[in-house]
Order: sequence, then C-alpha cells, then structure tokens
Amino acid sequence: MTLDSLLKGINAAELSGERAGERAGERDIEITGISYDSRKVKKGDLFVALSGEKTDGHTYIADALENGAAAVVYEKADALSGLGRDINRTANAVFVQVNDSRSALAALANNFFGRPSVSLPVIGITGTNGKTTVSYLIKSVLEAWGAKVGLIGTIQYMIGDRSFDATHTTPEAPEFQGLLDRMKLEGCAYVVSEVSSHALAQKRVDGTVFRSLVFTNLTRDHLDFHETMEDYYQAKKRLFTELPGEDRTSVINIDDAFGRRLSGELSAAGSKVITCGFESDADLMATDINNSFQGVRFAIMARDARYDVVSPLTGLPNVYNILSAAGACRSLGAPWSVILKGISNAGPVRGRFEKVEAGQSFLAVVDYAHTEDALERLIYTARGLTSGRIITVFGCGGDRDRGKRSVMGALATRLSDFVIITTDNPRSENPEDIIKEVASGAVRKNYLIEPDRREAVKRAVLMASDNDVVLVAGKGHENYQEIRGQRMIFNDREVLLEAIRQLINNK
Repeated sequence: MTLDSLLKGINAAELSGERAGERAGERDIEITGISYDSRKVKKGDLFVALSGEKTDGHTYIADALENGAAAVVYEKADALSGLGRDINRTANAVFVQVNDSRSALAALANNFFGRPSVSLPVIGITGTNGKTTVSYLIKSVLEAWGAKVGLIGTIQYMIGDRSFDATHTTPEAPEFQGLLDRMKLEGCAYVVSEVSSHALAQKRVDGTVFRSLVFTNLTRDHLDFHETMEDYYQAKKRLFTELPGEDRTSVINIDDAFGRRLSGELSAAGSKVITCGFESDADLMATDINNSFQGVRFAIMARDARYDVVSPLTGLPNVYNILSAAGACRSLGAPWSVILKGISNAGPVRGRFEKVEAGQSFLAVVDYAHTEDALERLIYTARGLTSGRIITVFGCGGDRDRGKRSVMGALATRLSDFVIITTDNPRSENPEDIIKEVASGAVRKNYLIEPDRREAVKRAVLMASDNDVVLVAGKGHENYQEIRGQRMIFNDREVLLEAIRQLINNK
C-alpha cells in the first residue's frame, strides 16, 4: 500500500526544506508494514514515533531509519534536528509530521488493514470489572446462534476455538487492526473485544466501528495512570461518544453511579441504550436470584416478558455480567432462546471465581479481584455461599495506584474472618513496603503477614475447616509473579491445588 493511501483521512503536513538535513520525499512510495518499535522495523516499513509514558519514540528515529524504515511519522517539531548525517544515509525516506502520533497510528493501521470493522461487527466491552466474563458470555451466545466468533481480551485472543497468548487486554492499533483483519479472513462473523481505559486514552481502537457496546461499572483502579476518577470516566466514555458506529446500542449497568450518568448522557444525545441492573427502571432487571456452589438461577424481567436464566457461574457479579451479555446479544438480534442457551453453556472463566477442588471439605477459589470493588464483591459472594469462615489471601501490585492499598486492607479485614496479606506483583517496588501499606488499613487484628505468596496460600489451606472458604485473590489467570523486574513462573491455581493435595495426603 502506498504511503499516500495510508495517510487518507489524517491531518498531516509533509515536511519540506533542507533544515538539519531533512528532505521531503514522495508519498507514492510502497509501505510494507507499520511499526512503533524501532527494534522491530523492517525494510520498507513505516515507523510511527510515539511519546510514551517511559520512553519517547522520537529519540529512536535514527534507529528506525538504520533498520530500513521507508517513512517516518512524527509529531514533535524538533524530532529530526538531531539526526545529522544519519538522515543523509536514508535519502529515500519520507518524513511526515502530524498533530498527534497516536491518532495517526490508529488511522494508519486501520487503513493498512482495509478498515476491517466496517464489514465485521465488533462488540466492545469496557468497565473496571467484569469485562472478561462478559466477553466469554457473549461469545458463547453468538456461537449458540451458529456464528464463528473472534475474541480479544485479557486472558487470550481467540479465533473460534483456537487461542493465542494475549500481550495486552487491548493491543496497540497495528496489532488490534491486524487481529480484526485475520479474524475476518478466517471467517469470523463477529468479534468481541475488551476495551481498556488505557487503550481508549491512548487511542488504540480509534477508527474502529463498534456495532454494540457494553459498560459494566466504574470503580477505583488505574489512578496511577488517569489520576482522578473523572479522568478515568472520560477515558471510558470515549468508546461511546467519540468512536464511529451508526445505529448501535449501548448496554449499561445503571446500578453503577457512573453507568447511570453515562446512560443519561447518551440518552440525552439521542443514542440507543439498553439499561440493566437490579433496579425496577432497568430495561433488563434481575429478580428471584438463587445463588449456590453449583451456579446461579434468576429471572430477567424484560419490558416484554420474563426469561429464566440458569448458569454455572456463581455470585451476584455474574448476574450483572449475564445481564450485560444478554443486552448486547439482544441488540444484535439474537433471540431469547439462543441467549438463554448460550448463557447456560458458558462455564467459569479462568481465574474468575474459579473453584479449585481436590476432595477437600472446604471451598477454595482463585479470583482476579485486584480492586477494592472486586475484592468486596468476591468476599460478599463467598459469604453468601457458606456459614463457615472466609479466609482471604491477597496483596497489591507495585508501581500502581498506591491509594487503594490501605483501603483494600481495611475492606479485607472488615469483611473476612481472617486475612493473610502477601505479595502480588511488586514489580520494581520493595514487597515489604507494599505489604506495610496494605496492613496500615487493617481495621481488626485478624490478619497475619506472609511475604512468600506460596507459603501464604499453604497457611490459608492449613487453617481451613469444614465449610470454610479460602479466597486467593489478585492474580487470577496470571501464571507469573513479577518481583524486582523479573518474571517468575507462578500460578495461584496450581499452588492452591498443590497445597490442598498435601493437606489431604498428610491427613
């Protein structure tokens, strides 16, 4: 594809003149790929210089040229001033300055892959908690409807039944559009995609046409990145107000304060909205909820009728997830009979209230809960399932929002019978410093500190009696721990299973 074709729709001004060795090239050159990482540039590629959180791609333009970049898109006016002789060694390179490199990258990637979302319906899901489970529920319903479905999310990327490791919840624009293109070519009729607040703030999915949208909830998380809850909300809102999509429907949980606000703003603007929740004014209302170890049963009261739901998923959070998935699938035209079948077919998602069983007399659960809201919902769900004790193992991640640590310490000690505070992914921080901040919020002396996460899980298992619930929270599906910048293999489910088996063998 020519550079001129790639630049279609982008407000770009090609540089000209001989200042600092610059030269203006011709835009009819062929581009063979798009990269924002100079180390991955190949001959004939277009390199897009992004200003990142930790590094600035503008400082790597010379490296990109050395690796064979045919063209460079950048936004900083002085980006080429330091190239000197390096730029003269690439006499055929074309330099294009844009107002916003991230917006440009999204448009370039969309053009490069032929704007796949125009003809491939994409369902976008955003919110703090529940995105992954909602995505799998929607996928299950659409498959029950006879469709081949692609999935882009936190745990993995999927094309039908085949799965691939996920690098990000929502990948950068070239990878995202490339996945859509691949899914389209392999016969997917729909794509279900989680859309993170980081991706929205960084415009990774800009230009994507979304056919249906879901807002699950908004609670404290990522404030190291967004700084305030209002900034966090505005990032999420972009999906519903700034991205393309004609005649689409937004499905919104109005039991959530931010969801109710978003619903009101969209309705006032004339957008189609399906509301869901436990409140009587919701379009899809959950009632007659029966929750157990085996799953959940409840009724969805729609405007036109009552629909009885049976699901192997457990807990009130999953009632919300099911409502959201049902609303999205209804907006796509799926009949209720198919929706109910797809929901009943959808088993537990890895690392989301995942029960670990080896014949023990207590319930053991691994969950991804790493925010205060998710942890609270997790403990309340467990409390509703047993008359025994709740023993919670958790920690907080390093290099992330420090403000939630003491809050989560307070919440865990208030709602659990006993808490073991341990490490999560401390990353570059001192694990003991993080643990101290978590423990500083404790409201009761019903906790102990065990920095070794494996030992913490073992101690919880040894402590458990009949009908107790052991909750291992924070990492869910993750299969690693990141300590002092090093990733080591660690899987909560396997560690918990091993501890239970040791307990049974010793008995």
